[in-house]
Amino acid sequence: MTALPLNMQRGACPALSAPMMTGDGLLARISLIEAISPEELTDICRLALKHGNGMIDISARGNLQVRGLTETSAPRLDAEIRAMSLPLRDGLAVEVPPLAGMDGSEIADPRPLAEAIREASRGITGLAPKMTVVVDGGGLLRLSDLLADIRLVALSKREWKLLLGGTEQSGFLFNVLRETLVVDTVIELLKRLASLRNKARGRDLIADLAENKKAPPAPPLSSGLSRGSASVEKTDPSQMLGTGPTMTSGNAASPFDLFPLSDGLHAVGIGPAFGQANSGNLIALCDEAARLGIKSAKPAFDHSLLFFSTEIACRALRDFAANNGFVTSATDPRGHIAACSGSPACNSATIATHEIAATAAAECADLLDGSFKLHVTGCPKGCAHPQPAALALCGTADRVSLIAQGKAADEPFAFSSFADTNATLRRLADLVRSERRPSENSAACLARIGSDRLAAAATGRP
Repeated sequence: MTALPLNMQRGACPALSAPMMTGDGLLARISLIEAISPEELTDICRLALKHGNGMIDISARGNLQVRGLTETSAPRLDAEIRAMSLPLRDGLAVEVPPLAGMDGSEIADPRPLAEAIREASRGITGLAPKMTVVVDGGGLLRLSDLLADIRLVALSKREWKLLLGGTEQSGFLFNVLRETLVVDTVIELLKRLASLRNKARGRDLIADLAENKKAPPAPPLSSGLSRGSASVEKTDPSQMLGTGPTMTSGNAASPFDLFPLSDGLHAVGIGPAFGQANSGNLIALCDEAARLGIKSAKPAFDHSLLFFSTEIACRALRDFAANNGFVTSATDPRGHIAACSGSPACNSATIATHEIAATAAAECADLLDGSFKLHVTGCPKGCAHPQPAALALCGTADRVSLIAQGKAADEPFAFSSFADTNATLRRLADLVRSERRPSENSAACLARIGSDRLAAAATGRP
């Protein structure tokens, strides 16, 4: 049997057929575009036990990751997963909210546009491995906080806002488009990205379009609609660039809740602590779901699993999950920590991130109020939380760096020894508790306190 290529490149995707080497073996990603049954999820868990070490991650974007594979077992997992005829993603990552098409509060169903973009992009080669398009129709669960190279946000059933790079809040406003123009415009942008060197991403496209801009921005949408044409000749993206970054506020809610859907259905969000679970525990959860008559489940953002059924069945499954160590509530402090796999699972990590995170959740719950994600990372790559965080703990070769209002690789305001990490975090939590003003959340308080006072607290200085 031919050995699979070991994908060690930073920024690459550990796909099902191209697993990536980690500290506990190869890691393969299973990306689903539709819900599957609890029984099918159980079968995936059994394959994880058979071919890997039994550990399964649910990524921040809602992908399943099977850990502990070998060069021999990884191709076998690939073959057996594909033999299940699951709704696997093939090609470009085009993501929609997990409740799309079932959520009566969404502005527009994003699935038809997403599928059209997915199909039209199949012939495009040379895109960056993690290239992502988000099509967000609004509703109860948004993808506002996920990074995207190209983002479409519904303004009405016929109007879509197109953003480049970042989250919905930080992305660059490109244009507002009629629905009939969306697919062609996105494909032209993807082709331009593919033509740029060094695996360009959405943020790189902004500079390229500005440099090559030859005409003023396109007319406002209302003017475009008055032309009376349902279709337009191919759009030149360089003539459509907007005027600057948008500051729209995302409306992302936590998936760890109970959601009423159309046709009397409900969805309940459940997740393993810090996004990682033993297959045996997931099998027990799926067995209980099947016993309750639940027919479908879907991995979702923020390391969650959504189960779909009646309200009674969803509530019963939530109770079972809570009693067995899963995250089931938006107020659970474990859900407010972004922790990578850490040591020893990752070769790059120098700290046991999950141990630190578990202690932090137990001892610093008032700091973890949901206003920010505490980032606990084993190395400066910061895979678990690529956006800036109000507070981050980053493992280095000989100590832990502490970063405020930044990414893991940014300049730290203080350092801690490995052994003193949680005690240092408790000192910071105590400072926030004593300084927090009425109606002020932890993120705002951390920003107001500033790096100098945080550094003094972290080192125990008065």
